[in-house]
Amino acid sequence: MSVQPETETGTAAVAAETPEEGAYSFAAMEAKWPQVWEDLKVFTPVDDGSRERRYVLDMFPYPSGDLHMGHAEAFAMGDVVARYLRQKGFDVLHPIGWDSFGLPAENAAIKRNAHPSEWTYANIDTQAASFKRYAISADWSRRVHTSDPEYYRWTQWLFKRFYERGLAYRKDSPVNWCPKDQTVLANEQVVNGACERCGTPVTKKSLNQWYFKITEYADRLLDDMDELRGHWPERVLAMQKNWIGRSEGAHVNFVIEAEGGKPAKDVTVFTTRPDTLYGATFFVVAADAPIAVELVTEEHAAGLDAYREQVKALTEIERQSTEREKTGVFTGRYAVNPLNGEKLPVWAADYVLADYGTGAIMAVPAHDQRDLDFATTFDLPVRAVLDTGEEDPTVSGKATSGEGTLINSGILDGLPKAEAIPAAIGILEEQGTGEKFVNFRLRDWLLSRQRFWGTPIPIIHCPSCGEVPVPDEQLPVRLPADLRGEDLSPKGTSPLAAAEAWVNVDCPNCHGPAKRDTDTMDTFVDSSWYFLRFVSPQYTEGPFDPAKINEWMPVGQYVGGVEHAILHLLYARFFTKVIHDLGMIDADEPFSALLNQGQVLNGGKAMSKSLGNGVDLSEQLDKYGVDAVRLTMIFASPPEDDVDWADVSPSGSAKFLARAWRLAQDVTSEPGADVSAGDRALRSVTHRTIADAAALLDTNKFNVVVAKLMELVNATRKTIDAAAGAGGADPAVREAAETVAVILSLFAPYTAEDMWNVLGHPASVANAGWPVHDEALLVQETVTAVVQVQGKVRDRVEVSPGIGEDELRELALASENVQRALDGRGIRTVIVRAPKLVNIVPA
Repeated sequence: MSVQPETETGTAAVAAETPEEGAYSFAAMEAKWPQVWEDLKVFTPVDDGSRERRYVLDMFPYPSGDLHMGHAEAFAMGDVVARYLRQKGFDVLHPIGWDSFGLPAENAAIKRNAHPSEWTYANIDTQAASFKRYAISADWSRRVHTSDPEYYRWTQWLFKRFYERGLAYRKDSPVNWCPKDQTVLANEQVVNGACERCGTPVTKKSLNQWYFKITEYADRLLDDMDELRGHWPERVLAMQKNWIGRSEGAHVNFVIEAEGGKPAKDVTVFTTRPDTLYGATFFVVAADAPIAVELVTEEHAAGLDAYREQVKALTEIERQSTEREKTGVFTGRYAVNPLNGEKLPVWAADYVLADYGTGAIMAVPAHDQRDLDFATTFDLPVRAVLDTGEEDPTVSGKATSGEGTLINSGILDGLPKAEAIPAAIGILEEQGTGEKFVNFRLRDWLLSRQRFWGTPIPIIHCPSCGEVPVPDEQLPVRLPADLRGEDLSPKGTSPLAAAEAWVNVDCPNCHGPAKRDTDTMDTFVDSSWYFLRFVSPQYTEGPFDPAKINEWMPVGQYVGGVEHAILHLLYARFFTKVIHDLGMIDADEPFSALLNQGQVLNGGKAMSKSLGNGVDLSEQLDKYGVDAVRLTMIFASPPEDDVDWADVSPSGSAKFLARAWRLAQDVTSEPGADVSAGDRALRSVTHRTIADAAALLDTNKFNVVVAKLMELVNATRKTIDAAAGAGGADPAVREAAETVAVILSLFAPYTAEDMWNVLGHPASVANAGWPVHDEALLVQETVTAVVQVQGKVRDRVEVSPGIGEDELRELALASENVQRALDGRGIRTVIVRAPKLVNIVPA
């Protein structure tokens, strides 16, 4: 068959003929079937307990324009899982919604002199139409938008429950500040020292901010990952483990001596190496921590003030870099080592962070590289207390931090590290100057944002009563509808602060004048519980229907990008555990299994406007059809691998789909025909495909299933076209074509539905049921044995799988092709590997 140049006709640029009745036309199918599916409510779960439930969820999109190639890949993968489980007989919940709060909408509103909702909901409408065209098997009746008051009412309600448990609180702290967006950024939103959204260098600013106490759940978040092993990608679990960063060590109490009119003060440090206390030669506090100002003497105060201004311009990454020259100032104070009584000068430096541990460290320069670099810069003493067999750090310039034997450490001398650590902790506990302690890298979740388009924080600030939660019956606290355009421009405070009619309210307690909190919540709060709302989105008595939530949760399969490994997934796990502790759900993990899809690249690089290598999804759909694009995404690679669009062939996928579709056109036997007398070879291929496909789908090897399907299509076509045989009238051909339609429905729903219809079945193929394979047909009656002479293939013979070596040797030697290749020569040896191989070596 010749292939015509690609056309805009919608008749698949795959057939030699021009569009005509009976030709494969993806445009006709895309016009016909969506309304049928909608009318039949094919993808709405029955939700009555008659079938076992399964919850499949794709990470919901942000409405920033129309769908792009990344959406096409991610949602194709999740749809395979949902459609497969439905075919297997499960009652499948596969909802869709939008993560619709966020800064891009606010920026667009400023640019367009509009309200953020206008841009947001227009984009949602655009994406919704594209998703429907893309044939996602979603239950549209459960659609959710996080910017709907009906949704964020319950986000605020949950915030209040966290607040009541002490898990939501405010504190003053230095925060990452984007001068351009005029908003606070979480540490995770600062990339290489810049705002991840706009690229502006980030500075530090002290603000009173709202936090979630996620650290309270650090142990559980870490320990419960054991439940997820084997069901989540190991790299995601490793990333979360490193982010939580549990460290076991000790809290050590140092006394800062009175000096310059300032009283003595106890300061606690956390260390993983209390065994090296004798090696501490100075003491460091974070320059931007309040304790630095508290400790500094009047003589050194001006120097500290100037230094703190310098530190504000640095990112945490820069401050912790081992490559950067160390800086700091002396505070004029001394700390007393609790083990040996030695006085250690107290410095303020930028390489210690205010919010890690206690914001203070004991510096052991011989065995910590940053301490050694600092000591070298400021000519501070270096004392080795661990003999590792390596060169002295004062000579090599390299700290020795591994295993070794304690030296210069009093009662700890001679002990190996493993024994010295608990011994040192024991001494500290006996003296009352320290204790065993577990520390975490994880910080509490900063959720305040100084922007408009987000969930308002439901707290009222009263001069008399303090923080007063908005009563539940007054939720939601709605965003004002009259702010738009320049009203939303960054001014250093939240745009809500300027809405005086909104801000000024009566206190719910004393009824005196009060003010609303003018920050909004980080959008990660909205996405940390949306999967719960999908279970009962119309429920009005709570965030979800308690009678339904445990029937569906946890999510059986979650699908999304690995870029969400830390933030979204960790926050969702935290929220689920808190809601579990509130007694609202049984599950304490949100997602039983996680599937990460790769990126869609072009020419080896991520698609971007600046590189000019973007591919427009809508153009690809118009050119090749939805099914061809979906199939190409799935067939290109395993789900977790990247797809390079420059290396794949949607036109090839379109040709295959036309071949598969024509099988149905060629079937002439009636539905329900007795297949027992059909072509056994084809039936064997069909049933092997059914069995293999199920096993492959269960392990997310979607691309291999497509390859198996292609083999079945080829085998079916060969049977139809064979000179001998019944052709399209053979019931085995019908069985094969129906199998192709059912399996193909996971990847190419339009083509599969059309095939199913042509084969005489009512809609929808999505509910046809997974075909059952016959074990007897999986047994191979014959296998192909390859016969070689001197390593070159000379013949192939069909033999029984159980053939013996002697019989196979005789068959091979009797082959005319083998005799011709030997050309009268004798035989030195015959190597037989029954039933697959014979290799004859001539004399």
